[in-house]
Amino acid sequence: MFVHHINAQISMFGFLSSIHWNIEPEIFRIGGFGLRYYTLCFMLAFFLSYVILLRIFKKEGKPQELLDQLTIYVFIGTVLGARLGHCLFYEFDYYKNHLLEMILPIRNVNGHITFTGFQGLASHGGAIGIIIALLLYCRKTKINFWWVADRLVIVAALSGAFIRTGNFFNSEIIGKPSDLPWSVVFSQIDAIPRHPAQLYEAIGYLIIFILLLNLYKQGKHLKPAFLFGCFMVMVFGLRFIVEFVKENQEAFENSMALNMGQLLSLPFVAIGLYLIFRKRSEVGLKTK
Repeated sequence: MFVHHINAQISMFGFLSSIHWNIEPEIFRIGGFGLRYYTLCFMLAFFLSYVILLRIFKKEGKPQELLDQLTIYVFIGTVLGARLGHCLFYEFDYYKNHLLEMILPIRNVNGHITFTGFQGLASHGGAIGIIIALLLYCRKTKINFWWVADRLVIVAALSGAFIRTGNFFNSEIIGKPSDLPWSVVFSQIDAIPRHPAQLYEAIGYLIIFILLLNLYKQGKHLKPAFLFGCFMVMVFGLRFIVEFVKENQEAFENSMALNMGQLLSLPFVAIGLYLIFRKRSEVGLKTK
């Protein structure tokens, strides 16, 4: 049983005042199994990424078996990296004394082990996990790292759009209070109109996906790592900007001039700028 409730409030002048968003995170539940919107978005992201990459691999004469292996590496790297990133970057004070809970979907509540699922995934950790997974994949398959990275980031941007849409359905990673016409009241959180920060990112990532895909199609002579660099600058630059209208995820961030999401984004942007403007001869990781 689930409840959907979306209500748009109209001001006395006829303009949209705010949207009331009150959707249950679960689409349905049968016994102990429940399908959540976030899970559905995550699955759709991987499915569409696979379809797009399969067309790219076939177009460039790469066997499907290489993509199948890549999918496994990236999936494991994403989940482990995102989970460990959240535990280390955002809740280290808790998890340093509960190491097992970093990798198991459980939590010790008043002496009782409770199944919680993985509540807490960090996109920066996911990005680091994917890079490590790519290095291991390329080492095993002997395929060029930058060839894979430049193509993988195309669908990574699309995946980001789906995941942030899932966050919106979950009423999580909410924005700061706002009086803008498109503000959203997340009724399961409070009654305050807020920036739909999740949708800002989702729309931005979708645009980045389209830009990267077009660069790939038109850029036969792009230097290696150029698309990867563009991805780093655009995605984490966008993340840095949107953080200004987001509520901090953890209390310790309230005393910081820049929150954790912004601080973690800066190194990725710097690396991206280097890869965009570096000379072709400076590229490393020349695995064949």
